[in-house]
Amino acid sequence: MTPSTTVHSPLRLYGRSGELAILEALLGQLRAGDGGALVLSSPPGLGRTALLDRTAAVYRAGRDGPVLYAAASPAEERLPYSGLHALLCSAPGPLPVPPDRVLRSGISPGGLLTLLRAMGAEQPLLVCVDDAHAWDPDSRAALGFVARRLGAGSRVAVVIGAADETCFAGLPTLRLGPLDADATAALLDRFTEGTGDVDPVVRSELVREAAGNPRLLAGLVGRLTPDQLAGRTALPYPLPGGESVLDAHAAQLDGLSPDTRTLLLLAAAAEEHEPEGAGTDAALLLRAGAGAGLSAAHLDRVLFAPAGSAGALQRSGSRVHFSHPLLRRAVLHRAPPGRRRAVHELLSSLLAGPGAPSLPALVQRSCAVPGPDAALAGQLEAAAAAPHPHAERSAALARAAALSTDDAVRAARFTAAADQARLAGDAGRARALMARVGAHLAGGAAPYVRGMLALRDGPAADAREALLTAASLLAPHDARRTLDALFGAAEAAWDMGDAIAYLDAMTRVPVPASDRTMAQYRAGMCAVLAGRTERGHALLRCCLDTAERSDSPGELLRAGVCALVLGEVDEACRTGARALAAVRTRGPDALLPQALEQLAYAELRAGQHARARAHALEGLHAARRTGQPNGATHLHAVLALAASVEGPAEACAAHADAALAGAGPHGLAQAAMLATWAVARADLAAGRPGAAAARLGPLVRPGPRAGHFATRLLAVPCYVEAVVLSGRADEGAGDLAAAVAEFALWADRTTDPQVPAQLARCRALLAPPDEAAAHYEAALAHHDRAGGDFERARTQLLHGQSLRRRRRTREARGPLRDALVAFERCSARAWADRAGGELRAAGEAVDVPDQGAAGPLAGLTPQQQRIARCVAEGATNREVALRLSVSPRTVDHHLRNVFAALGVRSRTELARLLDR
Repeated sequence: MTPSTTVHSPLRLYGRSGELAILEALLGQLRAGDGGALVLSSPPGLGRTALLDRTAAVYRAGRDGPVLYAAASPAEERLPYSGLHALLCSAPGPLPVPPDRVLRSGISPGGLLTLLRAMGAEQPLLVCVDDAHAWDPDSRAALGFVARRLGAGSRVAVVIGAADETCFAGLPTLRLGPLDADATAALLDRFTEGTGDVDPVVRSELVREAAGNPRLLAGLVGRLTPDQLAGRTALPYPLPGGESVLDAHAAQLDGLSPDTRTLLLLAAAAEEHEPEGAGTDAALLLRAGAGAGLSAAHLDRVLFAPAGSAGALQRSGSRVHFSHPLLRRAVLHRAPPGRRRAVHELLSSLLAGPGAPSLPALVQRSCAVPGPDAALAGQLEAAAAAPHPHAERSAALARAAALSTDDAVRAARFTAAADQARLAGDAGRARALMARVGAHLAGGAAPYVRGMLALRDGPAADAREALLTAASLLAPHDARRTLDALFGAAEAAWDMGDAIAYLDAMTRVPVPASDRTMAQYRAGMCAVLAGRTERGHALLRCCLDTAERSDSPGELLRAGVCALVLGEVDEACRTGARALAAVRTRGPDALLPQALEQLAYAELRAGQHARARAHALEGLHAARRTGQPNGATHLHAVLALAASVEGPAEACAAHADAALAGAGPHGLAQAAMLATWAVARADLAAGRPGAAAARLGPLVRPGPRAGHFATRLLAVPCYVEAVVLSGRADEGAGDLAAAVAEFALWADRTTDPQVPAQLARCRALLAPPDEAAAHYEAALAHHDRAGGDFERARTQLLHGQSLRRRRRTREARGPLRDALVAFERCSARAWADRAGGELRAAGEAVDVPDQGAAGPLAGLTPQQQRIARCVAEGATNREVALRLSVSPRTVDHHLRNVFAALGVRSRTELARLLDR
């Protein structure tokens, strides 16, 4: 440990809430006089000791009874009864049987059971034993005998920590797994308190290297200086500090035969050329074992018998895996360098085929060389190409960089390795590799990779600037990456909601004369944003036609953008599905969240909310797995929109909050716009039009707070509905007229089938009462041509509400009934509740959900329940009247009856009653 870094012991346990709950339940059982036993099993470093210490400390702190606590001493493993002697020596007072007598003469298992029960006679006894697998066999057997005979009324509980639970077969076992990434990161924060902020790249590398092992994380942090933690100084490679944990893992294998340990070393070395977590090929291991002089019988016994390797190896079909990733690293760590190199040379010779060496053979050879080797590095770089997966190419290029003798070449290879890791969906690995580039910028490649990484997990403005810089540096010698950099800069500008910056990036795109589709795409997008809509749409339609013959993920994703800009939402869904299939088939993995997001958004526009939710959820998991928080932010916004239709309101709010939390720091205007729209639409469903109008007003009106240039008009119908239903149409007449006029201009340009119906609905809301019906009929005619249950049901709901407001209740029931059925068909529960309330107010009986759910309101009429809930939310009588389309006098009359029926005297008492 360096003198400049202090590792703090955690004051609490991280990521172990489930385990702590199980242990607390055992203590609760013990306090009640009932005994029990539990074995905590895990490889070294995962926190068995911490859990045992915490359990004993909690029991002592409560003064619930005595505690016996002992940890094994490996040096005494051959000394009979030394374990029980240490345990009994920890007793807080004199014992009926002196511990020294146990050490001299031993004690029978039955005698130990009698002794422990006698100790628990006055107060329940807790027995904790750590590392019990290292106890002497006699003590271990006696402890297991006792633990199996504890139960109701025994007043003794035993908690055993062991690396291997097989010594205590038949006892309840809790197997500890590695900490998850969040818990590991929280523990890292605790370890580094007082050392300043930890660089995000360093944090990611430490979390990755620790593999969820708390003791390993402590060792790694303890060997780094504050400058290294802060990213001011490069990290050492490989990271030091894990030696003790790896030695402890390796020590578990010391009892195996030399031949078995040789096979484990072959298996560990054979994974070096495989993707992380893929294991190795069983056939290769059989050949390597034979080449190392192992007998066929021994190979069969170890590889194909469950207990052949004492649980170190596990076979799944034709693949062989280590039972724990740290065990593989421990095997390589323990092997002498010369022996390790010999194993890699053997594997390299087995993997070499006719002609040029294969990439796996070169990787194995690179593991065998003792130092830099420029020739081998060049061979690795040349072989790291398609059709090898991006992850394999990244690993090979990183090895080539480590073998390079020239600093600039090394930096270029690390940069190439980082780019391949990015494409493989491993952003953390890509950033760690970029941290090793150092001061050598490797031309424009380094800013290109950093910009592409920032596009997915950093501020959009930073990504744009980095990619524009990269494009200018790459332009003289790398046309493909120049193109990708400028498209990335344009995408960043789009995410920011900066139309001018988008045009700036797109106009710089150098399109080869032979690529007509690319030229049409660039010209079409530029024309649309410059206001030459007709020309732009014609060009984008040509791109769509060309995409029919393409299977390129990039081209299909651009075609999906074309379809959305044109408003051809059905074509956008179809093209999005093809793009997703292409990404799944051909990769790269880094594009998967983007493909799922685009398809989900297209499905939302097409009214396919359930499909959109399913694809967006998958995209969210993919974004988290591939380290793309910006993609996760956009997908949260899509999920918020889906939940604003299907509910529940809590899901909409949670996804919207997550989207806004990510959008703010990274300047993702489109995600922020969609999330705000989602919350406003949920407000409308819940009967809060005033809140919806307040959210949407700034987005649809011109000005610095206006929403995203490509999506703000989509929210205009919700804005008009919210303002009218909140009774503020006269106050905002100018804004409403301007918003509808702009929406009408857009309706003339887009081919989105829902827009004409939405425009007619807006005009109906703003029309005089005697003219509204004609506009509603026109809107419904448009809906008949466009399809889509949800938007049609919204129009029918507003139409029926308008008729009821004009006291035409009999006529109102038809559209309200149709709206209710349609909302139920598309699982829009909150909207169905709103339609059902309107239909009940129009005098038609509607099935009401379980009355028990109404709680204290169960005895009220449906209209009284609605008024009570509105008032409890803080609405005034006038606001309730507007929301329910009744007069304020009607609200006042019902409210007096509600107070009398519930026995409350004020709005405050009503709110408290409903909060219970």
